[in-house]
Amino acid sequence: MLYSKTHIRIGYAAICLAATFFIGCDMIEYHPYDVSLSQKYSNLNKKSIERIASLGQSSCDDTIRFAFIGDTQRSYDETRDFVKELNKRDDIDFVVHGGDITDFGMTKEYLWMHDILKTLKVPYVAILGNHDILGHGKEVYRSIYGDYNFSFVFKGTKFLFLNTCALEFDYATPIPDYEFLLKEQQRKDGVYDQTVVAMHVQPFDVQFNNNTASYFESQILKFKNPLFCIHAHAHVLMSNDFFSDGLIYYGCDDIHDRSYMVFTVAKGFYTYKVVRF
Repeated sequence: MLYSKTHIRIGYAAICLAATFFIGCDMIEYHPYDVSLSQKYSNLNKKSIERIASLGQSSCDDTIRFAFIGDTQRSYDETRDFVKELNKRDDIDFVVHGGDITDFGMTKEYLWMHDILKTLKVPYVAILGNHDILGHGKEVYRSIYGDYNFSFVFKGTKFLFLNTCALEFDYATPIPDYEFLLKEQQRKDGVYDQTVVAMHVQPFDVQFNNNTASYFESQILKFKNPLFCIHAHAHVLMSNDFFSDGLIYYGCDDIHDRSYMVFTVAKGFYTYKVVRF
């Protein structure tokens, strides 16, 4: 069957119109790990840290109180309820998400969870978890949240956030990143008196690079007055002195179990409690 030029033009126009319709309606999923996101979904940790810093400028009180959660993967309803509960409080400075924001590291999972967490009244920062790395998830994390390792100083306390998911990087990249730790130890900006360390995977878990576990601890102890470490990943409440040196590693429940931890930090002193909702 022969087609005239008019038929071809009409067919081409119909295809273009259909494509425009589907793209305009956001009905085409280009890639499950798409990183072509708008600015509102980029550098989220940096934006939150800027908000946290502004809180410190308006207060002379050096007491910090933050909430710690982890493993929100697939638990959208429970995370939404956590946000509702936390928003009833007025004594929390910020929230730390201990990683496994997603189950498969897909872009939509990240965005769905952020769309819930962004309704918190206080800023939140998120650590990379092993589930967040699956597929091209680590690229999605970097696109949305920023660097895998980061830090900030707030009211005289330095907070270190470390990628400890060595297994998911196939040991091709040194994890933990000791160059990052060295640079942080040598930084002259941000005067601080004590340190809190956050990670997703705790030492001696199969995901951790246990060949360097003792060295990791020795590097953490080089920071000023390490108070405690926090991690997610295990999905249960934990409290361990892994290296018998007095530095306690606290693990939180996954959010599916409807609990979160609250740490109160002052100079040379801290307390914590588990809150169920």
